[in-house]
Amino acid sequence: MIERQGYLEQIRFQFEIHPVVAVLGPRQCGKTTLARMYADRYEHETVVRFDLEDPTHLARLESPKLALEELRGLVVIDEVQRSPGLFEVLRVLVDRPDNQARFLILGSASRDLLRQSSETLAGRIGTIELTPFSFFEAEVGQLNRLWLAGGYPPSFLAASNRAAAAWRKAYVATFLERDIPALGFSIPPQALRRFWMMLAHYHGQTVNYSELGRSFGASDNTIRRYLDLLESTFMVRQLPPWHENISKRQVKSSKMYIRDSGIYHTLLGIEDKEALMFHPKLGPSWEGFAIESIIRLFEAGPGECYFWSAHGRAELDLLLFNGTRRIGFEVKHTDAPRLTRSLRIAQQDLKIDKLYVVYPGSERFPLDDGVQAAGLEALVDLREGNRA
Repeated sequence: MIERQGYLEQIRFQFEIHPVVAVLGPRQCGKTTLARMYADRYEHETVVRFDLEDPTHLARLESPKLALEELRGLVVIDEVQRSPGLFEVLRVLVDRPDNQARFLILGSASRDLLRQSSETLAGRIGTIELTPFSFFEAEVGQLNRLWLAGGYPPSFLAASNRAAAAWRKAYVATFLERDIPALGFSIPPQALRRFWMMLAHYHGQTVNYSELGRSFGASDNTIRRYLDLLESTFMVRQLPPWHENISKRQVKSSKMYIRDSGIYHTLLGIEDKEALMFHPKLGPSWEGFAIESIIRLFEAGPGECYFWSAHGRAELDLLLFNGTRRIGFEVKHTDAPRLTRSLRIAQQDLKIDKLYVVYPGSERFPLDDGVQAAGLEALVDLREGNRA
């Protein structure tokens, strides 16, 4: 069992501010386990759990006000997106002067999918996005395992690569055939699977809706709808471009990444380290894994993480706005990281405070003034501002 101390602390902190805390993330990323850890760690007087995938629990909440109004202590409601009408009831309950309950709600849909339902809880709810395991949660020396298998607990903790790959294949099938319809989307599973597999070959590239549409044989609007659906269910990240106030012509389209490296490898048919090392998508795989890991490490939200590219001149894989600082990251799968002309231009044009060339090693060493090469695990102390 991996103790997810950072997330436990986030839940505790949010309950100091709000009577309702929502933990959102993809299915099987560990939401239920995290809720159990929180309930055990903080020893609430009473804990009542509802799992809305259980027909009995769902039936108990057919009259939610009657079921919930007398409860005290911690109330955990799992798979809350299956009963969006609960949000209105929760608002009534938490606004009572004598309310003594705290509601921890878990959902497999994103903020965007739940936003309309949760508007009635504005000012009463704190939201936490739970991701699959990241490198700073795993033990030292497990980075390559995490990269290959991804961070979903059943895959990362599987007894073998073969077992991990089998679990991920089943996960993809269930996501397409059960989860998407359960969220109210009537998209043929075969079409979405084909689209998702096609996206794997565009991983790390700027999004061109017309090109994707021609490849898939669909309209631009259909491509946007499918891509937004995969993004809103935590499967895909669209990294927006940053536009600096300079004379250079800059890229205006987002970059697309499959968020979990294990799912990405499954879509490419990669099951073991040898297959990964000889695959033509090795570089994009490392790039996506590192970028997702860094964004999670810094807990960067919308408006804090971008990529940058000036047509034909320079580019930067990731630009983070961390407080008043600009931190740049260029990701390279190489044994000999170096400072290129492109990075010098990015450093100057973007006025970057610190620039890191992230490679699959373990050391951290200077390349130039304000520029360091760093293995991914060597970046952990940057979140606290140490030696940054």
